[in-house]
Amino acid sequence: MGNAFARRATLAALAGISTIALSAPAFAADEQAQAPQTAQADATAVDDGAIIVTARRRDETLQSTPVAITAVNTAMLEAKAAVNIGDLQGAAPGLLITQQNSGAQAANISIRGLTYADIEKSQTPTVGVVVDGVTIGTNTGQLQDAFDIAQIEVLRGPQGTLFGANTIGGVINITRSKPTMEPGLKAELTYGRWNTWAAKAIANYGDGETWGIKAWYFHNQTDGFYRNVVRNVDAGWSKGDSYGASLLFKPTGSAFDAQFTIENVVQTFDPVVSNITKTGEVFCGFIPARECNRNTTDDLYTTFGAAASSRYNAPNGTLEMNLDLDAVKLTSITGWRHSKETQTQDFDGSSTDLYYVDRRQHYTQFSQELRAAGKLMDGFDYVVGGYFFKSSYDLTQWSRVFGFSPDVPPVDFDKNAQHVEGKTESYAFFGDFNWEVVDKVRLSFGGRWSHDNKKLTNSFATSGLIGKGDASFSKFTPKVGIDYRPNNDLMVYASWSRGYRSGGFSPRAATAETASTPFQPETVDAFEIGAKLAAFDRKLELNLAGYVSDYKDMQQNLTVPGGPTGNQTITGNVPGGALIKGIEMDGSFRVSNNLKITASAAYMESHFRNFVTCGVAGGAEAVNRCSPDAAAPTGLVPVDFSANRLIYAPKFTGSLGLEHTLPTSFGKVVTNVGWRHISPYDEQLSVASQTVAKDAAGKITGITVNGNDPRVRTVTQDLVDASMTFNFNLSNGSEAYFRVFGRNLADIRTTTHAFTVAGLWSFGMALEPRTFGGTIGIKF
Repeated sequence: MGNAFARRATLAALAGISTIALSAPAFAADEQAQAPQTAQADATAVDDGAIIVTARRRDETLQSTPVAITAVNTAMLEAKAAVNIGDLQGAAPGLLITQQNSGAQAANISIRGLTYADIEKSQTPTVGVVVDGVTIGTNTGQLQDAFDIAQIEVLRGPQGTLFGANTIGGVINITRSKPTMEPGLKAELTYGRWNTWAAKAIANYGDGETWGIKAWYFHNQTDGFYRNVVRNVDAGWSKGDSYGASLLFKPTGSAFDAQFTIENVVQTFDPVVSNITKTGEVFCGFIPARECNRNTTDDLYTTFGAAASSRYNAPNGTLEMNLDLDAVKLTSITGWRHSKETQTQDFDGSSTDLYYVDRRQHYTQFSQELRAAGKLMDGFDYVVGGYFFKSSYDLTQWSRVFGFSPDVPPVDFDKNAQHVEGKTESYAFFGDFNWEVVDKVRLSFGGRWSHDNKKLTNSFATSGLIGKGDASFSKFTPKVGIDYRPNNDLMVYASWSRGYRSGGFSPRAATAETASTPFQPETVDAFEIGAKLAAFDRKLELNLAGYVSDYKDMQQNLTVPGGPTGNQTITGNVPGGALIKGIEMDGSFRVSNNLKITASAAYMESHFRNFVTCGVAGGAEAVNRCSPDAAAPTGLVPVDFSANRLIYAPKFTGSLGLEHTLPTSFGKVVTNVGWRHISPYDEQLSVASQTVAKDAAGKITGITVNGNDPRVRTVTQDLVDASMTFNFNLSNGSEAYFRVFGRNLADIRTTTHAFTVAGLWSFGMALEPRTFGGTIGIKF
């Protein structure tokens, strides 16, 4: 496999160098559709057009940063009227962002095949989403609005040294625009297919020098693109509001500045699921024949479930303070987030009342980061700091299982509701250093020591305590790299870093043993080499990276016997882990002042190693580790999942974009066309078929699982988006614009999330089909 991979990777690299269409995007902030914001825009582009990023908690040019990073064009999101960052999927090498509606603003984010698709608040992401320096601690809330964004940086590979323990896959670093300190307004209205409409407004005011305030409001709603044929209504509707204000204070003549931001997000939506249950699963014996054995493409958009709704309220606040003392810059970032969710959901997705839930939960997180950055001497700079994080949550779930009582609310039906309470407290100390050991050669090194304490209690309302756990985990994660810059247009680098994600407890555990037994931390050792080059007076920029990730003790959700319903879902560790390797390219080519081509490409191979657990003879329910050199526990046999694919790990992703500007007598016309290709990938670790081994007496001695269930695999996605924006110059520097847009013009239909439930039933969620619309706006 290694030789085959090397041949394919070499051919891919040669093809990428020989045709600029395979180089990927790096975009300057001055190309945002949004009017320049003084503090932020001045920091994102310098005189020669170089892009400034903060990936290493320093202001550095993109091409001089020895990290695989893509600065994403936020104008692209505006041009296609994107509602959230999900439209970044496929735009950066190896990046997937899909939505699942089992939780509000819930995202499944994968970078280089590293992901963890779970909405429970006790489970931490593998890819960190950082907004204005504050990390979002759960998958819920990560699907941020694509609104009022100054810059997005996608960092690929472990980022634990500077961004924390739970960023083993990478980081999406989002920076919102700063107050301009000048009077100004931007407002727009969008209408599109599915009776979708959105209204946005950003207002700025200030004295132009010492203080400024920015206020915003964003509303979005849609009737949804599903059709419920039982209730004869559109399904998948949603309505959301985001509003807030930010105050920037910069005393004249002072080295101090502070920005305080407060925001609230309110969403209500229909958490619809599509029924993909098949013959042989238990629920198929209770539902009408037409609702079984449906495909996972066009059939997804026809649904049968009972009415449900979700409400999400999430206020948050951030305070950033900086003191620049020339020799050292001190920074403090304080973050607070709270959310309240109330959600009902018909999980079986059928017209028969089989599994309907009511989930109510609260989550609060607080974080504080202090850091210092500066130079000890010429050629030696540093960032050092400390970090504290604390969170708490509670969840109560009422379930109506085989109720056949659709008119009885779950809170009345279920007298033994499950209740979960969890707490996390973490602190860390970190340092990152650059040392120019000789002319043009720089050594980068650093590390982070992290300590996490996790507490979780599982109980039922009437039967009482199931179990509880309390465990602590500590880890030092180093990083070291070297880069060589023979001239201003070329840099080559190599690095090794270790990523770490702490252990914890299973929120769905339903027995005392599984509730009190922690799953262990997982680690990734990532080896990377890369090159960044520019040519033709920097009209061409090309970045190449190759990597190998050694994934150990991977955390996965496993379905096991036990509990009131006969099975339970717990988190366990894959004994052998996985090996992931790939090659990536990203860059841009400005053909002329009015035409730019951008693209990306990523090829990846991945496989499990020795993924053997213990399971029930005759089934494939993984229970715990099954040591190769020890007999399985009584009644259990080894179950080998090594042939299964890693989830959210497509073999190839690529994108190609074109942006053309046509000057006119009234202003300009900007045309954007984009194509994103994503090869098929699996969305759940599951069972397609099994090979059973028996001894001479006919006793089962082992089970081999032959891959994931094909229903959780996507189709090949070729996503085509296009827009044309007419910009009109008005008096006094004001501007009006009108835009027409289309998304997924090829009308690709597939799942964004699919799940099979222990031989009982299966469900999925669908990709938005072809859509189109128009936007009118004004800014001054």
